[in-house]
Amino acid sequence: MKKKIGLVVKDETNARQQADRFERWLVRKGLSVIQWQSVIPGGKRSEGSRKRAPESLFCVFVLGGDGTFLSAVRWIGDRQTPIIGVKFGEVGFLAETTEDRLCEVAEAILDDRFTTRPQMRLQIQALRQGVEIARESAFNDVVINKGALARLARIRTHIDDQFLTDYRADGLIVATPTGSTAYSLAAGGPIIHPSVPGILITPICPFTLTNRPLMIPDAATIKIQLAEDASDIMLTCDGQVGLKIDERDTIIISKSPCPVQMITLPDQNYFDVLKAKLKWSGGRV
Repeated sequence: MKKKIGLVVKDETNARQQADRFERWLVRKGLSVIQWQSVIPGGKRSEGSRKRAPESLFCVFVLGGDGTFLSAVRWIGDRQTPIIGVKFGEVGFLAETTEDRLCEVAEAILDDRFTTRPQMRLQIQALRQGVEIARESAFNDVVINKGALARLARIRTHIDDQFLTDYRADGLIVATPTGSTAYSLAAGGPIIHPSVPGILITPICPFTLTNRPLMIPDAATIKIQLAEDASDIMLTCDGQVGLKIDERDTIIISKSPCPVQMITLPDQNYFDVLKAKLKWSGGRV
């Protein structure tokens, strides 16, 4: 039986052209290819966002930036299909290689000369007056954000049913270690190595300056509720799918039992990628 390769492509001319060339290269090697174009994120849940990849994929190549990679993770769903990012975007924290090495890296993967590193994702359950209205997953982060003209949100937060605090802020980010270099970093959160087992809680522009980012164990369950008369508040998962929430809703966030299986290459080092992406430099004083 032919190996099936998934190909998720950024909606951009160079990426599409490279994807077509790569698909022809794979087909010449006797492989079957399923190409899926990354969907531009929208603010509302849609039937299209629920489409899933076939179960029989050997692996998935993602040609694009981090947004395309997050779309691909949603496309795979809970399946443990190995996935690798090929940098086409500007930042590419989630990319393991670059487009100029695509065929070289693909040869190694097709010959089973690779390993995978499981990276945590979050599972999110939204209850409205006790009835489930949404169930989602997030690889980077879950964000509760107020609209541009809304007043400060008051976000009541419990950890394992123990009251933590009422965050008065523009919003709240709950991130995985992988997501610590995304929105959470821009909001002042720390960088967490992807192998560290924890969940990061970062307030966005908190009213109380002593509300600082907090790292909790990955076995913990976070429960979030909004204060009365909350309006214009959005819950967003990985910037890919959103849901309007209000004071009737309870959001429960915990570690998903289904990690993302990231393909890793022997010549890649996390700290080298980090230094390059953040443009760190310096040496001995």
